[in-house]
Amino acid sequence: MNKQFPIGKPSYSKNHSLDLREQWIDDIALLPERIRNEIIGCSDDVLLSPYREDGWTVRQVIEHLVDSHMNTIIRIKTALTEDDPTIRPYNETAWAEVGFQFEIPLELTLEMLENIHEIIVRIYQSLDEQQWQRTYTNPESGETSTLDHSLAHYAWHSNHHLAHIKLVTQEEKS
Repeated sequence: MNKQFPIGKPSYSKNHSLDLREQWIDDIALLPERIRNEIIGCSDDVLLSPYREDGWTVRQVIEHLVDSHMNTIIRIKTALTEDDPTIRPYNETAWAEVGFQFEIPLELTLEMLENIHEIIVRIYQSLDEQQWQRTYTNPESGETSTLDHSLAHYAWHSNHHLAHIKLVTQEEKS
């Protein structure tokens, strides 16, 4: 198994069903609960264990999800209010290593993730077909994404990092 991409790399089809769109929204909605279920009863040693050599710890993965998905809200709102805006990238590796976050109780981080995901889900559920086609451009990759594509990406991103967490917790539980 490729521990860096345990569910594979993202791939998207522009032609997908509304059922698949709903599944992606569900994946985003359920991520905080799925993470809680995975880490329940885990020791600090487990939470501070990386999922692979030179990889992030479980705690860093959770912090990264908060950082990334907080930025998701801003990206969606920007795409809805500006014509093909260029989003502001951030250094996700540096953000994952910011020391103060480990002094914040994990419960607060999990609650923040729950709230962020609730907002993302409500935004996505509110979009009409025209809004799903709104775009933003990532200056690092040069890629222009529709909000429909962003939904697919963040659903994949949620499942991708849940799989990273499971790499550590399943080893602990076995």
